[in-house]
Amino acid sequence: MLTNRIDAVIFDMDGILIDSEPVWQLAEYEVLAGLGLPIKPEDIHDTVGLRIDMVVDYWYRRFPWDNYDNAAVAKQIVDGVVAHILAEGVPMKGVIEALEFCRAKGLKIGLATSSSWAIIDAVLDTLNIRGYFEAMESAEHLDYGKPHPEVYLKCADALGVPARNCLAVEDSFNGLIAARAATMQTLAIPPAHEREQARWAVAHVKADDLTALPVLLTSHS
Repeated sequence: MLTNRIDAVIFDMDGILIDSEPVWQLAEYEVLAGLGLPIKPEDIHDTVGLRIDMVVDYWYRRFPWDNYDNAAVAKQIVDGVVAHILAEGVPMKGVIEALEFCRAKGLKIGLATSSSWAIIDAVLDTLNIRGYFEAMESAEHLDYGKPHPEVYLKCADALGVPARNCLAVEDSFNGLIAARAATMQTLAIPPAHEREQARWAVAHVKADDLTALPVLLTSHS
């Protein structure tokens, strides 16, 4: 249940605006497995929501490999994700309707993501939704990525809205923790295979897709 007035909605990107999480996971697995890491595709779930340099660092700490170059490995993964988005990217269910609703209601709209600007640009241009966002923040060059709240706090500041009056929309648990740490209201839209996990009770509201956002905000106003 939402407890504060909502003046802004801040969207995560991967898994919320575009179904790119499977692409991320495939790209990460292929690159990391190619480096010789003894991992399985399902292991990649451990790093969902983290910034790409943190992902590479996470796996290097677990399975160190020779000639470690975080930036080069990260770029290889990002390039694979961008190529897929440009070729096949489509919006998640309810995205356009949710953005149109927020605009019609006069709510400020922000984007707060762990993804790099290269991926942000690919998503916004491929989906043709750049014009909806009044503030966009990437954790790419911040001191901390999610689950640290910095990217959400910067987005709220850019929108000119107190964090407590922002609704963050997240699909990853790391992102949800970041939004809660920023003192925001939260709407969690977990992946289908995680939807029944008890940990999502941390969110103020949980839903299956973005079609729930207009209903939620209408009932809360």
